[in-house]
Amino acid sequence: MAGRLYGVGVGPGDPELITVKAARLIAEADVVAYHAARHGRSNARAIAAGLLREGQIEEPLIYPVTTEDTDHPGGYQGAIDEFYTEAAARLAAHLDEGRTVVVLAEGDPFFYGSYMHMHKRLAHRYETEVVPGVTSVSAASAVLGRPLMERDETLTVLPGTLPPAELAARLSGTESAAVMKLGRTFDGVREALERAGRLDDAWYVERATTDRERVAPLAGVDPGTVPYFSLALLPSPAATAFVDGPKQHSGAVTVVGLGPGDPRWLTPEARAALADADDLIGYLPYLERVAAGPHQRLHPSDNRVEAERAAFALDLAKRGRRVTVVSSGDPGVFAMAAAVLEVSEDPQWKDVPVRIVPGLTAAQAVASRVGAPLGHDFCVVSLSDRLKPWSVIEGRLAGAAAADLVIAIYNPASKTRREQLVRARELLLEHRDAGTPVVVGRDVGGPAESVRVTTLGELDPATIDMRCLLIVGSSQTRAVSRGDGETVVYTPRHYPV
Repeated sequence: MAGRLYGVGVGPGDPELITVKAARLIAEADVVAYHAARHGRSNARAIAAGLLREGQIEEPLIYPVTTEDTDHPGGYQGAIDEFYTEAAARLAAHLDEGRTVVVLAEGDPFFYGSYMHMHKRLAHRYETEVVPGVTSVSAASAVLGRPLMERDETLTVLPGTLPPAELAARLSGTESAAVMKLGRTFDGVREALERAGRLDDAWYVERATTDRERVAPLAGVDPGTVPYFSLALLPSPAATAFVDGPKQHSGAVTVVGLGPGDPRWLTPEARAALADADDLIGYLPYLERVAAGPHQRLHPSDNRVEAERAAFALDLAKRGRRVTVVSSGDPGVFAMAAAVLEVSEDPQWKDVPVRIVPGLTAAQAVASRVGAPLGHDFCVVSLSDRLKPWSVIEGRLAGAAAADLVIAIYNPASKTRREQLVRARELLLEHRDAGTPVVVGRDVGGPAESVRVTTLGELDPATIDMRCLLIVGSSQTRAVSRGDGETVVYTPRHYPV
């Protein structure tokens, strides 16, 4: 009978962290295999050394290369693939002789471990079992004395080999993170943390739980001293605030766009700004979309007090608080960015930093549901006459219609504003054919989403409310029925001469 294959995690370094089951299997194995660099030393074997016995066969699997510099005709990947194939064949020879083979894996076998390459090549041929081990991330969190996450926080594990720009984007979109595989990638990881605004929160942990363990704030680590077996850790923001106490920092206001409603449309930069805030300010329905942490204060208010909300945010920031003001969609489109900047002109707040973080607009969201109605020149108009006279709105609608622009209409109607859309439709019909496509999107991205395509002539203002956004096509906009029965709307990128 063929032997049995075990992938056994031996933990991060301290032999006492080897599990009872792993220890038994290592001691009983006929063959103990382990990966090693050219110098022949293996961290996994060193951890398990006290469990090995006389008479066991050892199979050191020596990597042919440890950098991407190689003269192999297939390059680095070709050399590595060839090595894994040969290593698997060596283990298969033992298994075919009926021997029990244990492959040692530092940490956990399936957590960035080399064992998985043996598993992929052998598990379909032999009886196989994987024994998990304590990961380096868990060890780093333990020696640092800071939890990885709590409540609804998200932990992201990333390889330091990612390009700094991509790494920064991912770090911006999570509360806690571990970045593996440092060594030569350290400079890029440090750059990514700085770009994501997370460098001051990052810790460096090297060889956790061993006698060569090193822990330090990452910002002060010399890149020349960083080995491969180290990682960067961003612990739980809530736990860090509890352990370290409130940070001393200069106050600032960040105005964030949450997007139209779907949480998947929240950008990583916006998510990071929300997580970093001491205070969250906004219209109550928008604040209810934010998963606030236990250390954050929420300040909901009515939708008609933008100036007061802006002043409150600036005043908090002046006193050293990090304040995030939330808006739906994009904060610079009929939202809080302009209100905050306008109020910030007051001399008492001239030294308060204000940053705007963009969001997906409602117009973009509605357009995406039907195709590409904004594919050519378009404009955006609000029908609300609360902050500007109707005569101005009317003039702008007439100008946009005469210019043959696609028009995205925000705030088309409310309980107290029913006539504006009626008059707007009449005005547009003076310039547009009654068959002009009109897209009506309601609560797009939200639980009550609905999108329909009608025409300017058939548009019924009585069916429109404040949660709707309209896109009125130009003379070139087309509504086309597809083979699946769906209607798509698009505006061609070319314009007839």
